[in-house]
Order: sequence, then C-alpha cells, then structure tokens
Amino acid sequence: MMTARKFTFGLVFLFLVIGMFGSVSTSTDDSLNGGGEEQNTMAENLENFIKNEPKLQSALTGISIRDASTGEKIYSHLGDIRLRPASNMKLLTAAAALSALGEDYTFSTELLTDGSVKGNQLNGDLVLKGKGDPTLLPKDFDTFAKQIKDSGIDEVKGDIIADDTWYDDMRLSPDLVWRDEQWYYGAQISALTAAPDEDYDAGTVTIEVIPGEAGEKPAVMVTPDTSYMQVKNNAATIAGDEEEDLILERVHGGNTITINGTIPAASSSVKEWMAVWEPTEYALDLFKQSLKEQGITWTGEVKTGTAPANAEIVYTHESMTLSELLVPFMKLSNNTHAEMLIKEMGKVIHGEGSWEKGLAVVETEMNKLGMNTSILKIKDGSGISHMNLLPPDEISKLLYIVQEKQWFNPYENALPVAGKSERMAGGTLRQRMEDQNVRAKTGTIDGVSTLSGYVESKNGDTLIFSIMLNNLFDEDDGPSIEDKIVEMIATHE
Repeated sequence: MMTARKFTFGLVFLFLVIGMFGSVSTSTDDSLNGGGEEQNTMAENLENFIKNEPKLQSALTGISIRDASTGEKIYSHLGDIRLRPASNMKLLTAAAALSALGEDYTFSTELLTDGSVKGNQLNGDLVLKGKGDPTLLPKDFDTFAKQIKDSGIDEVKGDIIADDTWYDDMRLSPDLVWRDEQWYYGAQISALTAAPDEDYDAGTVTIEVIPGEAGEKPAVMVTPDTSYMQVKNNAATIAGDEEEDLILERVHGGNTITINGTIPAASSSVKEWMAVWEPTEYALDLFKQSLKEQGITWTGEVKTGTAPANAEIVYTHESMTLSELLVPFMKLSNNTHAEMLIKEMGKVIHGEGSWEKGLAVVETEMNKLGMNTSILKIKDGSGISHMNLLPPDEISKLLYIVQEKQWFNPYENALPVAGKSERMAGGTLRQRMEDQNVRAKTGTIDGVSTLSGYVESKNGDTLIFSIMLNNLFDEDDGPSIEDKIVEMIATHE
C-alpha cells in the first residue's frame, strides 16, 4: 500500500553492519535480561529464531519485552531503532485521546434553523452541522428528518445546508498513497460524514456483488441505498467452481464504482467497503433522502456551507462515548476513527481541527506520559504513513505507563483478544493464537507487520511486548512470525 522511503547513508551503514555481524544493538547482558538463566534462555531462543528464520533475512526485526509489573526491560533487539509502526500508531492515538478528551467524551451533530416558523413553514434555512461524529448511520439521518417533521415543519422556505467547518477541508492525510483513497482504510476525513453499518467505517459504502446464473451479470447491492454512488457493472457470472476474480475501482474525483471480472455462479457474494468522494455531500444526500421520506419539501438549494451565526439549535445528536468508540476503533483498526480523533483533539485543545494541531496534542500527551518524543516521528493517527517512525522500546514503555492511568480499563478493553471469534472481541486477532492469553494491537502496511500488547506467561506473569517487522518481502508473512515470537515469550518460565 505504501512506497518505501530512502534512508540516510549513516542508517544504511548501520543496517549493513547489523547484517554482517548480527544483532549489534541487541543486549543479552545481565542488566538487560535480568541476569537470570530463564531470561537468557528466552533471549537465546529469540536470537536464534531471528537469525534462522528465512523470511526475516534482509529485514529489520525490532522487539522489546518488559515486565508489566515493574517496567523492567528484559529483552530488546533493535529496540532503540526507529521503525515503521503501521497501525501500532493507534496505541499512541488512543492513549492521547483518552488523556486529552476523557473516556466519557462524545461527538455531537446539530440540527439548526435560521429563520422563523409560521404554521408548517420554516422561513429560512435548515442546517445540519457535523462535529466529528464517525458513527452516524443512515437511521440517524432519518431521526434528524423526523425531528423536523415532529416540530410541525413540512416546508422549508430556504436552503438545506450541510456544515462541516468544525474541521478544516483537508480530506486526506499528506502521506496517503493515491491508490488507497478508494478503499475504506483511506476514506476522506470530514466533520460531517456517515457509515454504512456498525463497523463504523465513516465515509464509505458497502458494495455487494451477488452471482446470478452463468452467463448473466451478477447483481450489485449498494448500502446505504443512495443515488450519491453510481455503479458501472461490467462483471459476468461464470459456471464452474473457480475463485472469484473481481476488480472494484472508484476513479479519483468521482463516485462511480466500476466492477470488472468474473464471479462463479456457485460462489458466495463478495462484499467490499469503498470510500466515497466528498463525505460531506454523501451525508447531505442521506439527509435529503430522509427529508423526502418524511414529506418535507424546500424551495432553495441543497448545498454545503456554514451555519449562519444566528442559527438556533433545535436538536443535538450525541455519539457513543470515547471509551465505547475505542472498541471498533482498535479492535477493527479503523483508520478513519484515528484521523478524526486527531482532528478532534486539535479542535478541542487548539481551536483548529487539523492534522497539524491534532498531532501537536499527541506529542504533548506522549511527553506527559513519559515517552521520549524527541526520537519519535509522528505523521498521522492511523499509521498508514510510512513516515511514522517509533522505536519498539518506546511502544513497550507506553504500554507499561498507561496501566496506571484511570482510563486504562477502556484502553485495555479496546485491544483485540487473541482467539476470540466475535468481531468486537477478537477483532484483528480473532483467528490467531487461540492457545495464548494475548491482548495486542496489530499493524500492516506494505513491507511492515507489527504487534504490540500484553501476554500472560507460563508462570502467570504478564509481559509487555512490541514486535515490529520492517522491510519484509511480503507483509503477509508477518503474523505467523509474530505468533511464534509471542509463543516463545509466553512459554518462557
């Protein structure tokens, strides 16, 4: 998904040295490994595994392990080297949001009117103002429309306006690769947006391709049912039991999704989450549709804009709390939530809903938590940027420090639990490490696989670990390698 960045000559030289002479930054002396035979055995096992695992050759393997009760670092391999964290960046974003906003923080969406009401007419504009709620569903727009209907208004003698000015108008983070913008993990950021379902992938729709009879076009279902997205269906249903071979694409700057390829008649349907172009207008279209269903008409335009200064709030919708939002955010590794949290922190703390101001809050909060921010490079909230650089030792340090915070329970609860099959329990770890007691955050971008969290060892102690695999030939190799490393940590007595 991402393009690789060039390293400086000095860093390249360091990596060459590591490749020639072994893990020169790895310490196995008594001060680092606790001085005990058991710790040295774990260190030796890990060193041998890193050295002999073919898929780690020419890659960078960063590992940091701490005692959860003392914070003592008991093993480190390239632990002080900055590596790309992928979605392990969300560990910092979640901690910063809980610290800066509070676990009970909610996002609001306001329904406002500008003008007077006479009889069943509003003589003025109707405004829907978004304040960063990433959990708005189609049914919520029905609620907004019903509020207007229940107030006795049938006709708006003015405009229908969507106001997203709570955040700036930069939709995509600067380091997002262009080909990712059509997918749910690259969705645009707006203070007024909508999600198709309770995964809460804001700024997206789901596209389901359903096979028909052989020789026919498959059926296509768009959720929510909105005219904002158009589908050009060039796909075909074929006979046989071959695997589906579908390609879904949304062209930059538009909202037409083209479907090419084939799907076997006997196969299951294929479902994808696709990002929309301009989520504010997407939300506005859903609102307009809901108004029509309530029989409400208007004489003016349907447009984006800014609520008039004298507009009055007639209804406010509150989102779930931040502690509740963290569950889909962390369990499902929701990039849009991460970036909206960044902008929200910027808006609340510095009065500007931008990446620049929000990332400044993250750095401040990490500094308060005791991380060495002078050696961190933070470019976004989700970790999709290859320009994020964090040492494994700093991630394990964060995971130790947050245990003492009053908001640790929702933080820990939001981490995926290995082997738990329910989506909002196991999340991205639901099919991994069923035999281990692990709560951890996964991360994947091109050439990068990461896993950081907590594991209960064989003797009942809790250990903190951060595993960061960079420059992999295939990032899909990462999870199995990480699982083996975690098993070595867990079975250590």
